[in-house]
Amino acid sequence: MSLLTALRICLLFGTASLLSIGGGNSVVPEMQLQAVQIYHWLTAAQFADIFAIAQAAPGPSILIVTLIGYQAAGFAGALLATAAMILPAGLLVYAFARSWQHATHAPWRIAFEHGLAPIAVGLVLASGVVVARTADHSWSQYALTAAATFIFCTTKLNPLIVVAAAAAIGWAGFA
Repeated sequence: MSLLTALRICLLFGTASLLSIGGGNSVVPEMQLQAVQIYHWLTAAQFADIFAIAQAAPGPSILIVTLIGYQAAGFAGALLATAAMILPAGLLVYAFARSWQHATHAPWRIAFEHGLAPIAVGLVLASGVVVARTADHSWSQYALTAAATFIFCTTKLNPLIVVAAAAAIGWAGFA
């Protein structure tokens, strides 16, 4: 791995770590932009594939970071990307949590919690749009994604049933 690639991995995932309000999926659009369009470590199709693998695999969904790092610089890149994604936010949370416990009823804490909620929702929504645009290529696929999203947002139906139905529709050739 070259020094330049190592620096790019650290910069991308170190900053993404600090911006991942709402979880790792909230920074998927930035990871896609950098890894696909700027650094060319992956194609758009490869990015959609590793996103799907990361979501389907057991464990944290942030596995995508490790897969991008691996594609960029092999095993060392995977380790570096994972560390760069975990350490900055982890250290910040540790430091912040120490003061958080002492400010249970402080007005700034309540405002902070209420202010972060819409930011997290917006970042996760942007991630969904980026992945859908990368993975969907026909109007029927966009319609299937929209229908599944509608079902997820308006019902309490088990997500596995919705995913299985969408997979069956796609496999049958309707999407």
